Amino acid sequence: MTATISSLLLDWYDAHARDLPWRSPPGGERPDPYRVWLSEVMLQQTTVAAVKPYFAKFTKSWSDVEALAAAPEAEVMAAWAGLGYYSRARNLVKCAAEVAAMGGFPETEAGLRKLPGVGDYTAAAIAAIAFGERAVVVDANVERVVARLFAIDEPLPGARKAIRMRADAITPDERAGDFAQAMMDLGSGICTARDAKCLLCPLSAKCEGRASGDPLRLPVKAPKKAKPRRTGTAFWIEHKGAVWLVKRPGKGMLGGMRALPDDGWSARGDGDGDAPVSGAWKGGGVVRHSFTHFDLELGVAVHAGKQPAPEGEGEWWPVERIDDAGLPTLFAKAAQLILADRD
Repeated sequence: MTATISSLLLDWYDAHARDLPWRSPPGGERPDPYRVWLSEVMLQQTTVAAVKPYFAKFTKSWSDVEALAAAPEAEVMAAWAGLGYYSRARNLVKCAAEVAAMGGFPETEAGLRKLPGVGDYTAAAIAAIAFGERAVVVDANVERVVARLFAIDEPLPGARKAIRMRADAITPDERAGDFAQAMMDLGSGICTARDAKCLLCPLSAKCEGRASGDPLRLPVKAPKKAKPRRTGTAFWIEHKGAVWLVKRPGKGMLGGMRALPDDGWSARGDGDGDAPVSGAWKGGGVVRHSFTHFDLELGVAVHAGKQPAPEGEGEWWPVERIDDAGLPTLFAKAAQLILADRD
């Protein structure tokens, strides 16, 4: 049964593989490890559609890992703006520097796992796809396919051990990278979270979830906990056509990014810090943003005084070029709110 599953899936992949800019054709030469690594880091908790333009921008600006390692961190962080999960960008810079110093990427799963920002899944994916090592690659799509294929009905996250064992059992010794990508494609396009297109699935005849009559119930997920809600304030201080921006601390929420000054919501929960300048303020509206572990309502306060002199380090950024500042999505929303109201 094991050989049948892998051969059926690889035959399907040969005919239906997605054309993605970081991939090589099925059965072709192995892709550049740099492009595989970059795509896998970007794809963590992010859709293919969202990643494509960022991948194109990064590979145009920095064509290899040596170029990325030599790039100023501020430029990399600005190019990443809007993609979210900014710790990935900080680790990207650290990892590029380490790989460049090593003279290239480690070629084993164990070696790759030692790099900054490279966890078990990413190490396995790079090892299999870029270096042809037999590695067991399990992301959310693979997790879902395997849970349905073998009708694993233990709730997550407890089921992950059994899912990994089953994934290991069906991973072939040859073409492990193509097999991993085939599983990803199957989970993203055929065996999706909201649908199970069993009539189009190359593994339907072997699928225990389909045989049970209700594959969509798998994998069984634990009930979601309600996210806590935080509140805070960002401050819009404008002078002579420029807005005051600060650089956030390297560690913590949105670390190392340009941003509007705020009242400390990210550190203390509900914001209670002081405004960066004294004087009159007026309300500019509220933006809402969802982070992984909490939802945020961020009020935007607009300075109504004249010739402000903010305390601390920062820079005056031309309002007409605010889109070039590389603001993370939260603060880009706040800027858009202010400018839309002005228009």
